[in-house]
Amino acid sequence: MRGECVKTTKPKKQRKRLYQAPLHERYKQFSAPLSPELKSSHNTNSVPVRVGDTVRLMRGDRKGFEGKVTRVDRKKYRIFIEGVTREKVDGTTILVPIHPSKVMITRLNLDDKWRKEALKRKGIGKKAALPEEKIPEEKEKGPPKEEEKESTGNRQESRGA
Repeated sequence: MRGECVKTTKPKKQRKRLYQAPLHERYKQFSAPLSPELKSSHNTNSVPVRVGDTVRLMRGDRKGFEGKVTRVDRKKYRIFIEGVTREKVDGTTILVPIHPSKVMITRLNLDDKWRKEALKRKGIGKKAALPEEKIPEEKEKGPPKEEEKESTGNRQESRGA
C-alpha cells in the first residue's frame, strides 16, 4: 500500500503520510532546486540535499546567506547549515533548523559515486527531447498590423466619449 502512488486531498491523510513516511521516502522529500548553472549542466531541476552540499537560503531573515550543509535531520525534515546560528538566552549558540524547500543548491557534493550515477540517469533525455532555439521565432514578430492599431484606437475613443 505504501509503495503505490495514491493521491488524496484530505489534509489528515497527507499529514499522516508525512509523519509516518519511512526514511527512504523521506529522502526524496528533501529535494531542493538547483542553481541555474547546475540545472543546465546536470539537466535536472532538483536533487535531494546531502551533507557537504553548498546551499543558498531563499527565504526568511537570512535570505541570500550561503553555506555548507553540516547535518540532515530526516526525523524532523530539517537541515542545518554552517554559519546559520542563533544565540540562546544563556549565551550559547545553536544551529538553526531549516526546511530543505527553502534553499537552493549552489554546489553539489559529488564524493559519492552512486550520486554521480543518479544525476547522470536523472538528466538523460530531458533536454534532448525539447526543440532547440524557439525564442528567436517569437522575436521575429514584426510591429502590429495596421488593422490591429485601428481597432485599439477605436476602443480608446469610445471609452473617452
